Amino acid sequence: MPLVRVDVLEGRSDEELRTLLDTVQEVMEEVFAAPPRDRYQVLTEHRPGHLVLQDSGLGIERTDKVVLVQVVQQGRSQEQKQAMYARLAERLQDRTGLRPEDLVVSVTENAREDWSFGHGVAQFVAGRL
Repeated sequence: MPLVRVDVLEGRSDEELRTLLDTVQEVMEEVFAAPPRDRYQVLTEHRPGHLVLQDSGLGIERTDKVVLVQVVQQGRSQEQKQAMYARLAERLQDRTGLRPEDLVVSVTENAREDWSFGHGVAQFVAGRL
């Protein structure tokens, strides 16, 4: 169950944002084997100047179309993560025109006991998932 946070600057249409989120979910299902209805996404739009993503000395020039994708998940291999980075860059470029230079992705690990999907229960730990 990946939890995905997507941060963008204000200015995209609702259709563009929906395509962005749908594409991210597609990649989660394809590369991370997330079940189809296992969709947990948070989209935050920021005013100009409130999302600062510089190039970390890599010589990457970003535009105001920059997208930050943060994925909280468990149990994916290094190979799966690298495949996700590549597939996400490729698909977002194909579907939304997002330049690969404007995509920043961060993956955070957690454990089964770190999730509760409701009712104050850790469903993975309780054997309900």
